[in-house]
Amino acid sequence: MVDLTPKQQAVYDFIAEQLQSGHPCPTRREIAAHFGFASPFAASCHVAALIRKGVLTQDTGKARSLRSSITGDSPDSTSRRPHARRNPASHRTAEIPIFGSIPAGFAQERQQESQGCVIVDLDELQLKPTPRTFALRVHGESMIGRGILDGDLVLLEHGQEPRAGEIVAALIDGQSTLKTFLIQNRKPFLKAENPKYPNLIPAEELMVQGVFRALIRKAK
Repeated sequence: MVDLTPKQQAVYDFIAEQLQSGHPCPTRREIAAHFGFASPFAASCHVAALIRKGVLTQDTGKARSLRSSITGDSPDSTSRRPHARRNPASHRTAEIPIFGSIPAGFAQERQQESQGCVIVDLDELQLKPTPRTFALRVHGESMIGRGILDGDLVLLEHGQEPRAGEIVAALIDGQSTLKTFLIQNRKPFLKAENPKYPNLIPAEELMVQGVFRALIRKAK
């Protein structure tokens, strides 16, 4: 028996059904579209987990080469299918894609690099994730006044309109940062929560990429 999350099970079933129907193996983009994921990267996280757990294999460097590793698998078979993890109501989990890191200090030019996924306890965090929920790793100490430390993971929601006082991941004049969103004289700016760092006032553009929803800190 292979232990899968409910979403991993659904992705596996979709791929298996497509293959057994004689269709080409779905791409990450097609998987994302089928499930309403915010990006193909979320689909890649689930596929990578299925490969890691041994229920899918893929030829290196070949497109559309995913295949089931389970002999005799069929969408209607229960004896050979991997089993989704059924957690007690108090331990519902979800996989959130990590889209790289973000400075909690001075704004920096930074490319978002994929770093896999993080499994979160939804009840512990009181979180209701959507396909637009993502995680970023924090670098820097400008948000220590809000309890966000260097090395923490912040979970954010893309596409939400921020309210004054909320923590946001933002692109300010082409540079990314994590700060508190505020408005003064009808103009938005970003406030550091550490007196060692300045507030940031946009010269041209301030674009909010995600609104803070939860914090994850690894035990030291």
